[in-house]
Amino acid sequence: MNRTVDVLVVGAGPAGLAAAARLAAAGAGRVEVLEREPAAGGVPRHCARPGFGADARGRPLDGPGYARRAVREALRAGAVVRTGASATGWAGPLALDVTSPAGLERIGARAVVLATGARERPRSARLLPGTRPAGVLTTGELQRTVRLFEGWKGHAGQEYVGRRAVVVGGDPVARSAVRTLRSAGAEVAAVVTELPYTAVSFGSVPLLTGTVVTELLGRGRPTGVAVRGRNGRASVLRCDTVVLTGDWIPDHELARARGLPLAPGTRGPVTDGAFRTAAPGIFAAGNLLHGGEPAAVAAAEGRAAADAVLDHLRDGHPGGPSRSVGTVPVTVSVTAVGPLRWVAPGLLGPEAGPLLVRAESRLVRPVLTVSQDGARLRRERLPATLVPWRSVRLGPGWTRGVDPAGGPVTVGAEGWEE
Repeated sequence: MNRTVDVLVVGAGPAGLAAAARLAAAGAGRVEVLEREPAAGGVPRHCARPGFGADARGRPLDGPGYARRAVREALRAGAVVRTGASATGWAGPLALDVTSPAGLERIGARAVVLATGARERPRSARLLPGTRPAGVLTTGELQRTVRLFEGWKGHAGQEYVGRRAVVVGGDPVARSAVRTLRSAGAEVAAVVTELPYTAVSFGSVPLLTGTVVTELLGRGRPTGVAVRGRNGRASVLRCDTVVLTGDWIPDHELARARGLPLAPGTRGPVTDGAFRTAAPGIFAAGNLLHGGEPAAVAAAEGRAAADAVLDHLRDGHPGGPSRSVGTVPVTVSVTAVGPLRWVAPGLLGPEAGPLLVRAESRLVRPVLTVSQDGARLRRERLPATLVPWRSVRLGPGWTRGVDPAGGPVTVGAEGWEE
């Protein structure tokens, strides 16, 4: 079956739902959201903890409550949200093949928003040696498992979650994993992180910084993990569950299949400040661009991308960054250097816009620099400490003076203390 919509949004997480709500409310026509999971809402659906803002009465929202509100707002605005529907490939410049319980179909659109999010790198991608025992989970898998067996205190839940766990990672996601494990009745033996320092508090749980997991031990189910500390000393932590946290990778399969350039630091599709990709009419937003951002940040990017889509629909704008002149702004690439892991967006147009940067390691009050063609455009010391798990937003003034017809722009750091 072939059909056409005005805007097709792929992914019903915070970014995709926020984009769909704004587009539908603004009269963009038929706005359809595809979600491969059986329920919409994205990662927050599995985060049963506060920290997702407040409802209309000022009461704190947990993740499931935030997700329900986001879905409700998109539906009320007039968007169509379809769950269990997977975009399996491209059938044209702005058309996707979709598989759902209704069968196979081909959907064309005037604009496509990719909001497929990110996932934590699993054991196989981290190249951890061992016999592939059961009981090795990412945070997302842990949260889904606990919710599946919520209220079930019997053997079945313990079989999956285990009784004694080691958490790998040192950012706030690791803290969330500790809370989830404790809520499931499991003891947390230790939190292990390669970082030399973390400001995240794990309460009474032992924190081993500067420590690397070298092997998963056990057959059938973990019996422990072999670790190596900063002094080179090896030891074994006994456990029956290992939770791998953080280390985000974007769900960029559709972007890659479309041939969109990927940013070297994040591996998400390169966009400009208006969330336009290199392909006309295709936009991207949220954690697909840079994993690990809070739901509120992803939703804000979804709304900003929606504004760009509306301009595209209204003006017939080609919608793709290009170095050609005319109606499409000339753009230059932006890259992070030195101790900075990545910078977004990866392209800058003639208008000065904000930048989002993330550090590779802990940087205490660093001096950040913006340069182009060997000339220093901005140099300023930040009052804050940069950490690997949190991005910092640099205002539009940081890119003022960039020559859109010049060479690549680099963002770096100097004069910091680790």
